[in-house]
Amino acid sequence: YGKPCSIHVDPIEKKPLFHVLPGSGTFSIATAGCNGHCKFCQNWQISQRPPEETENFDFPPQKVVDETIKANCRSIAYTYNDPIVFYEYAYDTCRLAKEVGLRNLMITAGYIEQKPLLDLCPVMDAANVDLKGMTEEFYRDVCSMQLRPVQEAIKTMVKNKVWVELTNLVIPTLNDSDKDIKDLCLWVKNELGPDVPLHFSKFWPMHKLLNLPPTPEEVLTRAWETARSLSIRYAYAGNVPGHPGNNTYCPNNGKIIIRRIGYNILENNVVDGKCKFCGTTIPGIWS
Repeated sequence: YGKPCSIHVDPIEKKPLFHVLPGSGTFSIATAGCNGHCKFCQNWQISQRPPEETENFDFPPQKVVDETIKANCRSIAYTYNDPIVFYEYAYDTCRLAKEVGLRNLMITAGYIEQKPLLDLCPVMDAANVDLKGMTEEFYRDVCSMQLRPVQEAIKTMVKNKVWVELTNLVIPTLNDSDKDIKDLCLWVKNELGPDVPLHFSKFWPMHKLLNLPPTPEEVLTRAWETARSLSIRYAYAGNVPGHPGNNTYCPNNGKIIIRRIGYNILENNVVDGKCKFCGTTIPGIWS
């Protein structure tokens, strides 16, 4: 509690959250440990280690809030490892942050019971949830987790007015088949609605999956196009700077309303939560 091992100011696009305060910085904290054991974890140096093996800082909740304001950030991101394992620390920080008008962002795998999640929702503004795959076998064998609680958590967040974006890391041979991608897109559309942003991210060999190749760009493009063809209005292709899937498009006129390269905003045509060109409401947190 109050002993993060990682403290950074990040672009909010890195989380990734594309419909929350675009172009702003977010004060990011993490502790050691995780309640998942994903073989592909990109932050395994802290998430798969106990706190006795990391360099930790004395950073109680009030100090997190104070430093966030000092850094001119508009939000706090609980990220890098899963904030569910530092739940009490995150919850107390969230409450203090809300009192001074800061936004709270949970970057999580969503592997949490319903009661603590319902307690957390009122102080949580937005979440990016890793929806890692669409089979129990994948979750069991690759992540040491279960799929069903994650799906229930995502639905609970949406129902309780937390702004939710989803990320799917597309891993060659493990969750990149046409069926995997289509099943995921249909679940999002049918259970959450077409306005929930869906990010497909490129896999890089990490941790215990050094034997697999990076995700080919054409596979990410296929996933992005599949989502769009199934009426997911805000689909994205991540970790490939310059890909057309970096951008946000108006679902009404098809124009680019937020142009990005990687984490950089080149053009923002969302004004007061609406498309500047046609007035269509674009869901998200814009102020």
